[in-house]
Amino acid sequence: MPRLRLALAQIDPTVGDIAGNAALVLGWTSKAAGAGAHVVAFPEMMLTGYPVEDLVFRESFVAASKRAVAELAERLQADGLGETVVLVGYLDADEVGPRNAMAVLHRGGQVATYFKHHLPNYGVFDEDRYFEPGDTLTVIRVGGIDIALTICEDLWQEGGPFAIAAAAHVGLVVNINGSPYELNKDDTRLALVARRAAEAQAIVVYVNTVGAQDELVFDGDSMVVRPDGSLIARAPQFAEHLMVLDLDLPAAAPTPPAVPVTEMRVVNVHISDSVPSSEQPAPPPEIAARITDEAEIWQALVLGLRDYVRKNGFRSVALGLSGGIDSSVVAAIACDAIGPSNVVGVSMPSGHSSEHSRDDAADLARRTGLDYRVEPIQPMVDGFLANMSLSGIAVENLQARVRGVILMALSNQEGHLVLTTGNKSELAVGYSTLYGDSVGGFNPIKDVPKTLVWRLATWRNEEAERRGDVPPIPENSIVKPPSAELRPGQLDTDSLPDYAVLDAILAGYVDGDLGRDDLVAAGHDPVVVDRTLRMVDLAEYKRRQSAPGTKISIKAFGRDRRLPITNRFREPSH
Repeated sequence: MPRLRLALAQIDPTVGDIAGNAALVLGWTSKAAGAGAHVVAFPEMMLTGYPVEDLVFRESFVAASKRAVAELAERLQADGLGETVVLVGYLDADEVGPRNAMAVLHRGGQVATYFKHHLPNYGVFDEDRYFEPGDTLTVIRVGGIDIALTICEDLWQEGGPFAIAAAAHVGLVVNINGSPYELNKDDTRLALVARRAAEAQAIVVYVNTVGAQDELVFDGDSMVVRPDGSLIARAPQFAEHLMVLDLDLPAAAPTPPAVPVTEMRVVNVHISDSVPSSEQPAPPPEIAARITDEAEIWQALVLGLRDYVRKNGFRSVALGLSGGIDSSVVAAIACDAIGPSNVVGVSMPSGHSSEHSRDDAADLARRTGLDYRVEPIQPMVDGFLANMSLSGIAVENLQARVRGVILMALSNQEGHLVLTTGNKSELAVGYSTLYGDSVGGFNPIKDVPKTLVWRLATWRNEEAERRGDVPPIPENSIVKPPSAELRPGQLDTDSLPDYAVLDAILAGYVDGDLGRDDLVAAGHDPVVVDRTLRMVDLAEYKRRQSAPGTKISIKAFGRDRRLPITNRFREPSH
């Protein structure tokens, strides 16, 4: 059997940074060539970043992407890398429309192109709005081995390119991806790649991007799977990685086999019948160990914040540090993401703030080493009250809004990105103050239910102890009853069901799209269900004004769940 040395470049591009992304391809191709790779595959839309959304409608952007492909091919040749076959995703367009494409670069030119066949239009995707589907399967012959090219969603659909690849008797299918992270999606992917490998009757290579773009996080998790479903190699999650491995593959037939007429035709591109043999074998393929749910989520949240800060040109972040669980977890995430010296935690006590809350905030600052400041708000609140006649909830919300003003003033003065700290449970039921505690440019825990916030805090402390570090989150912040402390003796449970009960209902209603009767049939108290659903429905206008935040679930607010603000439909109660 011919032997092919393949490299998978699991790396982190930036949307719109076409020149920078091309430089990444050049650098990582050099590493792959140095390891003796004959072929190196990069992620979906590598040159433009992904997703590009309405940038596809700018002719100048499409032209820049196409120009970058030609220039990259020339640079690879000029740098002595022209013999390495480079598979790279980019944005193309023809007389039909914009195309999500893969270029095959070799010896200074673009020798082949594949256009994505299946275009997703669910969840975070709306690609059938942007792109036109391809109708050909590109098969390249490298080293006497036939390799079929596919892109992302092609993997998630039955039939299509993988069925045609089987009819064409290819030895290998390469699938380049921009597949966003969701909890436990790595398990789904492996099963799916195994099914496609069986369908294609070939080894399937899955290479995914890593990094973050706005709300989306990409976790990598690139892999290589045999037709029998067994795993050959798997890259780690949430880290850039170059996977290099040797594959013994069946030799291609001298003449490409006839393929039954389908909606796709096959385009065969001959590159080489042989490749140089390597003096040294590639290192044995590695299969990265899986990690716990809490570790997976924490790494996603850290990467999501780090890339948002870095790619948008910020150097530091600021947040209100109340001593409660939510702000404590956000502070710990921020310290892990960009370092404690770049995190400003501001305690803003009012006349209702408890001594333990102030102490817990100061304790977290000592544990993490972040930049800790205290700005009492009561004199500012009193100034408003001396000039306005306010009472009840208006006074409570005034305190939250004064805190928001302080944080935004620090942002204006010192250039910090303000982080808001509301969790998914609070956003769902509208338990926040517009222009108050909801103020901020990014929310790391926007898609994290309250009960999961507690789990993450416990995990992060245990992980610190395992490594011999100081746990970042004070134990009292984890165990004390949650409170906004906007009036004497206030607790969250004064306004909300117990979070364990609330989160279970929200998981069904928000993530699962269950109706009222379905939730009651699942065993939830009808009175609590009716109350919760009313709060969720009435809070849509608040969510539309909330900061973006890292998506970790199947149904994140903003990216996934889109409901009209003006909406009189209510789940019927009985």
